[in-house]
Amino acid sequence: MQIFKRYAALALMTTALVMPMQGASAKETMDVAPKNVVSHYADMAHAMYEDALLAALQLDQALKKFVAEPSEETLLAARYAWIAARTPYQKTEGFRFGNEFVDDWEGRVNAWPLDEGMIDYVSEDYASAGTGENPLYSANVVANESFELGGKKLDASKITKELLADSLHEAETIEANVATGYHAIEFLLWGQDLYGTEAGAGKRPATDFDVKNCTNGNCDRRAAYLTTASELMLDDLKEIVAAWAPKGAARAQLDAKGEKGGLAAILKGLGSLSYGELAGERMKLGLMIHDPEEEHDCFSDNTHNSHFFNQSGMIAIYNGRYARIDGSVVEGPSVADLVAAKDKALGQNIAMAMTDTQMKMAVMKLTADNREMAYDQMLAAGNEAGNKILEDVINSLVAQAKMFEKAVSALDLEKVAFEGSDSLDNPSSVVQ
Repeated sequence: MQIFKRYAALALMTTALVMPMQGASAKETMDVAPKNVVSHYADMAHAMYEDALLAALQLDQALKKFVAEPSEETLLAARYAWIAARTPYQKTEGFRFGNEFVDDWEGRVNAWPLDEGMIDYVSEDYASAGTGENPLYSANVVANESFELGGKKLDASKITKELLADSLHEAETIEANVATGYHAIEFLLWGQDLYGTEAGAGKRPATDFDVKNCTNGNCDRRAAYLTTASELMLDDLKEIVAAWAPKGAARAQLDAKGEKGGLAAILKGLGSLSYGELAGERMKLGLMIHDPEEEHDCFSDNTHNSHFFNQSGMIAIYNGRYARIDGSVVEGPSVADLVAAKDKALGQNIAMAMTDTQMKMAVMKLTADNREMAYDQMLAAGNEAGNKILEDVINSLVAQAKMFEKAVSALDLEKVAFEGSDSLDNPSSVVQ
């Protein structure tokens, strides 16, 4: 019975996502000219980022309620709101890599991994493991109202948007100095995951934010950091929504590429996320070194969802069909339509490759959702079953990227270079 339920869940999870590949009749009257495909792609970006903003607004409300009334119940509600907010955002990541505006903006909201000791207290083992390469490795902004930065004393007495975004985020040009975005908020809500590749996520207590019953000190500043980071993320998401609106900067940048340049941008985004970013940096690297610190949503153990919704977003972008969080559907001419018109067999092969990836992702997601094995446990050395689940996803993502390369050729586009990863392209260079 359990096996039947699992396969039934897999079927439902993947069928709903790949149905647009079946060539729905609603598209039969659409003009599938390249310019219309590119225009619809921009419309989808606007809708998808708008959903990410709407979910982040709900998260912001939950965080403010938690800070005003700190309890285990309001903390749990805030954590659920964070996980819910991740879903629509992760679907947008296929717009990266091919759109310079998105690449320049993205680090503000989704940079990882982070040196959490810059933000708040950490375990003694973590604090003592600093290499000296990052002077802010254990700066603990929550606890310290001033500290040395770049040879000067930085005033951190008030935790403001300017302090987080302008002074601390990627300070000293060190990417691990992540002060803003989803992962900074995630760390504040969950705290460190000290379980390695064993079962368990972060277990920060609600009293860390309770000024009347404070644990671990500085509860007022910790609460201020949390709400300020949330407000800053809303500002950033509003900016990207405006950028994809008619006459917005990201849309104008895309239009300037022309029809073929626009199609190349779409496929570069999908191919790069599939290959170098997701298969390589987010999955293969962590699997090679069996390191849970390479887990994308490492404090919350939400990585399985993060990867799964990356893929469902790519399916939406490729097929030109996106189901919004309000139940409405944005649908229009797509790259899938163009490829099918040029080479029907290739179109079917790409559909099968994306379906296969989603099936492999679904196995990973259900295994974690059913609490059989969290993502960081799947990474563990010697865990053959868990390692295989991740390796299967990685291999299917690589195969999917190769299909996107064939789509580039079929559409007579100039060669598109997808983002790479040493873990895939030069694994011997990865330090074990």
